[in-house]
This record gives sequence, structure tokens and C-alpha cells, in this order.
Amino acid sequence: MSGGGPDAVTLRLATRGSALALWQADHVTELLQRHASVSGFELVVEKVIVETMADQRLDIPIDAMGGKGVFVKEIQAAVLDGRADFAVHSGKDLPALTPDELVIAAIPERGDVRDVLVGSTIDGLPIGGHVATGSIRRKAQLASLRPDLVFSGLRGNIATRLEKAAGFDAIVMAAAAIERLSISLDDRVVQVLEPSVMLPQVAQGALVLECGVDDSSTLSLLAAIDHGPSRLCVDAERAFLAELGGDCDLPVAAYVVIDGDELVCEALVAAPDGSTILHDSRRCALGDGEETGKLMARYLLDDAGGSALLGR
Repeated sequence: MSGGGPDAVTLRLATRGSALALWQADHVTELLQRHASVSGFELVVEKVIVETMADQRLDIPIDAMGGKGVFVKEIQAAVLDGRADFAVHSGKDLPALTPDELVIAAIPERGDVRDVLVGSTIDGLPIGGHVATGSIRRKAQLASLRPDLVFSGLRGNIATRLEKAAGFDAIVMAAAAIERLSISLDDRVVQVLEPSVMLPQVAQGALVLECGVDDSSTLSLLAAIDHGPSRLCVDAERAFLAELGGDCDLPVAAYVVIDGDELVCEALVAAPDGSTILHDSRRCALGDGEETGKLMARYLLDDAGGSALLGR
């Protein structure tokens, strides 16, 4: 972080270069600058664009490249080596464990957590219908609902995936991505999959801001846009994933919402082919979300048979 004048501060923001990642960077920049204006100083945010290996190698499935970490490790490296002051990630891409040298400084207000089926409804898919998705979580839950379906992988940015949709009966995408890029799907059949139908990925719809654990100045600036309710829910979901020792290459999901003075927590572990879905649901006090996330993970692994499903 540097000063650009007596009342100006400059932050360097590490981000991927996709349209969605740039939207996320611009959104965070707007939130930070709005806070700075109210606080009486000027904030300049400079983008540091990082192209990850996952962006370059679209021919390799994400799970074969090591899971969701391939989207963020090189972004985190830009902060660790001093090229950037902080990073913005899509929450669902973030590994369960944060490097010791980094800290999650803020989680702005969360967006839509749901998945969408583009091209057909679930019931409208033909027998043996062909669905494309790069997520084993989505595949497992759809296969549980429709064991007859055939699946293929799907990689690329949002526009690329939508272009490929014509080759399948349907594709699965995140509702937040479509909304954030203002993509019109008026001419396509779209089914929004409620969490009761398809439980979301951990931290889906959330943005996560990371900075150096010892960078107190940047941490203070970023913390100003932390959204408390979103943070409570995402922290609980991430605690579930961390206790599993898992990543997005495992068929697991979790979703936490606030209901009055309690958290409503849901989680699942599935067989990769969707033949078995293990589910747990609990309520807890607002301050007990992370502990409850851990308890759900231990129950699903140790008591419900999840370890065997995940090949452990």
C-alpha cells in the first residue's frame, strides 16, 4: 500500500483476467472507494492481472490439476511476493485452508448462491440426456435425481461455456456469474436450482479478500467492507470443508443461512456417481457456526459413512 498524495492511498489488487474476475475486482474497488469517500480520503485501486495455469490449460479437468486451488495459488503468490497488496477470489474457488502468511480480511455481502440449469429443466431432459459440468458436486447431485443422465466436463470462461451449451442437452452454471455479467438467457430454457434441489458449493456467491497477515494498514481498509452476516455463514461453511480436509474435487456441499438469532446449517457428502447422498442439517447460535461446521463434517465422515464414499 502506498500514498498518492496527502489524502490519497493506493492499493494493488491481484485478480484473474476473466470477465467475471474483472467484474469482481471492479465491484470490490467500488465498495472500497465508497467507504474511502465517506471517511474523507481518496483511494486508488490498481489491478494486477495474473493468468493462472488453470486459465491457460482448459483441456485439463480441474480435479486433475489439483482442485480449486489452481485458480487461486498464483493469485495468492502475487500478494506473498509483494506484487499486490490484496487479492479478490470467488469464494467457491478458495481452498479450505488459508496460507499462514495470508488472512481473509473481508467478505462483502454475498450474492446468489444457487446453481442454474441452462438448456432444459431437470424434468425436461430426455432419457439419457447429456449434461455438461466441470463440478463433481453438481454431477453427483444431478445423478442422484436422474441416474440416467450422461455427463461431460465443461471448462472455460462464462461466454465460452454458454457457446458450448448447444452441444449438450443442458449445462450447469452459477446463478451469480450470469447475474454479475448481465447475461441474457431469455431465449434459453433455464431452471434455477434451489438449495433444496442442489446444495451449493461452500462459499458460492461470495467474494473473499485476502491480504498479508502482518499488513495491518491494508487489513484495516479491507475490513471496512466486511459484511458480518455473510462472514458468519461463509466461515461456518469453510470450517466444514476444512474439517473434511476437502476441496472442490470432492462431491461435498454446504450452505448456511441466518434465521433470527440462529444459523441454519446444511451439508452433504456424496458418492461421485450420485448413488448415495449423505446429508446433515443443524441449527446453532450465531457464534457457534464454525464449531457446528466441524461437527457436521465429523458426523458425515465418521458416523454416516462419508469416509468410505470419499475413498478414505
